[in-house]
Amino acid sequence: MSTQTLEQTSSTTEKQELHHLILFNDDVNTFEHVIEMLVEHCNHDFIQAEQCAMLVHFKGKCDVKKGAYKELEMISNKLSANGLSVEIN
Repeated sequence: MSTQTLEQTSSTTEKQELHHLILFNDDVNTFEHVIEMLVEHCNHDFIQAEQCAMLVHFKGKCDVKKGAYKELEMISNKLSANGLSVEIN
């Protein structure tokens, strides 16, 4: 197997290991709180956080972050601790 083929295989494997942090709608949290949490814990800018909050409100859920499971687990714990409903897929 050539070096190039190994690099391509490694790259493909890394992409397959990406997980998604899903934020779900609830009747408890305000838009302001959700936006604040996404900016603080997911490193969203205000516009991105606002758009995600709107998608969650109208669609019921939104993929707010992609990454390695361990990274998303830490973010998930912080969001959950602040009253948001999240799941890692």
